[in-house]
Amino acid sequence: MNHQLETTMKTTLKLGLALAALSTAPAFAHDQHGHGNFSAGEPGNPGKPARTIEILMNEMDYAPARIEVKRGEQIRFVLRNVGKEDHELLLATTSENLAHAVEMKKHPHMEHDDPNGVRLAPNKTAEILWKFSKAGTFEFSCLIPDHRDYGMVGHVTVK
Repeated sequence: MNHQLETTMKTTLKLGLALAALSTAPAFAHDQHGHGNFSAGEPGNPGKPARTIEILMNEMDYAPARIEVKRGEQIRFVLRNVGKEDHELLLATTSENLAHAVEMKKHPHMEHDDPNGVRLAPNKTAEILWKFSKAGTFEFSCLIPDHRDYGMVGHVTVK
């Protein structure tokens, strides 16, 4: 094999590995101090007041599916799975959730242990405490294979 072809193949392999790593990246990254850097804000502070919003998870929707909050507001999401199968809620950007959905198709029983996501069995309840420190529109969706495709998507608008 000539040197130029070998160099091109190595570069292509490195690029492919880098892209694969990006596609499996979680909806956050750690900064130089080890703190999470989430696209939709940051984990809330339990010592501070929060507005409570209850979200019902059912086949195949959320109620409510549209939420408005103010930038800087802290929300205590009380999530109740009222459906007959497992559901989850992962709060991120649409592009992050779409990329993560690809990974969920490969690993459908993956469970989330992140401050911005939770998976619930039927008749179970969980909470997510979240501070919306960034303006924009963010998404919450169920990334269990096919659930998002069937409409299990909601949006949070931060003004």
